[in-house]
Amino acid sequence: MWIFTKFGFFSVVKKDGDDFLTVRSRVLGDLDNLKKLYLPKLSKIIKNAGTDYPYRAKVAKDDFADGMYKISMDIDYSNFKDEVKILMGNDRANTYGNVWAALFTLEHDNFK
Repeated sequence: MWIFTKFGFFSVVKKDGDDFLTVRSRVLGDLDNLKKLYLPKLSKIIKNAGTDYPYRAKVAKDDFADGMYKISMDIDYSNFKDEVKILMGNDRANTYGNVWAALFTLEHDNFK
């Protein structure tokens, strides 16, 4: 699962044989924000331990669900990209905008 928030971008997966979820990020500060704001039980952040995401940590599914609930309850903005620009700056907002634009093509293509 990919998760874009106003404080970071994350990829969340369940590795084979693992009881925990692995939360991965391309930016260390994003995982720091997630742990500080919503997932205090997130494990220690491991650096350069994976293939395509340089930062990762583990968390129990129940704790992750609690954090996602809290994130959803904190949504208080009418425009996501504008909120990202305010909190994380133009570069991050532009990057998210590029992802939005790439996904916009789904409306016009014959995807299922």
